[in-house]
Amino acid sequence: MTNPVERLRYTAPADRPRHSLPGGQKLILWPVVNIENWLIENPMPRQVLVAPTAAVLQPDLPNWAWHEYGMRVGFWRFLEMFENYGMRPTLSINGSVIGAYPRVAAAARDAGWEFMGHGWVQVPTHKMPDQREAISRTVKTIADFTGRACHGWLGPGLTETLETPDLLAEAGINWLGDFVVDDLPARVATAHGELLSLPYSVELNDIPVVMIQHHDEAELPRRARLHAKRLIAEAESASGVKIMCIAIHPYISAVPHRIDALAALFAELAADPRVIAMQGDEIAAWYRGSGDGA
Repeated sequence: MTNPVERLRYTAPADRPRHSLPGGQKLILWPVVNIENWLIENPMPRQVLVAPTAAVLQPDLPNWAWHEYGMRVGFWRFLEMFENYGMRPTLSINGSVIGAYPRVAAAARDAGWEFMGHGWVQVPTHKMPDQREAISRTVKTIADFTGRACHGWLGPGLTETLETPDLLAEAGINWLGDFVVDDLPARVATAHGELLSLPYSVELNDIPVVMIQHHDEAELPRRARLHAKRLIAEAESASGVKIMCIAIHPYISAVPHRIDALAALFAELAADPRVIAMQGDEIAAWYRGSGDGA
């Protein structure tokens, strides 16, 4: 098993070549929608309502229902929002969602969303009884359903064991989002060839912003605007291109009191000629073809 530090090669920004996009854009927007299957018989992956006695209760109906709202209502707000702005996000999806929520999975597929493996169900990678089987089952289910090979992976909660990158590469994955270490892709060594780690986000992400830090609906869009402004300035002066990921969940950002603030942000980004929205496969292909020095 290999330590993550040994898998990543370090390069300073000043030592990298200047990147470019065919349209001259300076910022790649990578929107990621996380769609999960929370099993009522399991402890809930996250809680919005603590039990009255602070004891862990099962079945945890209120927190299961909180997430279920996102699958029944919130997802459809996201679908409409991205359609309005001509964007096709990457869908980070538990493989079992395809069977548990076929209407949701079909709507995302038919809208041209890219499917990225996100485990079989929403449990930490360390608690998967057979990690290799969960990965291969998820990859095969996505490929069979979409008609496209599944090249991308995001661990549930970004969790990995020391052997996860090797198992992912073995299963045909060639890029992932778990190593949030840069504003550009980073190369990850495995026993079965090289993976790219795309710049997913733990800060422009509604779980930490809203559910952990308890900010209102304006904070994630505010941070994203500041983030984009800085990255575009750096891209124009030195690097040529930067990448910004915004990670959202339908049970958090697609509720009635948050969705309009988020939609206003995506409207601005869609209208900015310096910004282009891309999916993971597109980002990986562009980066591998551009020469990275990282």
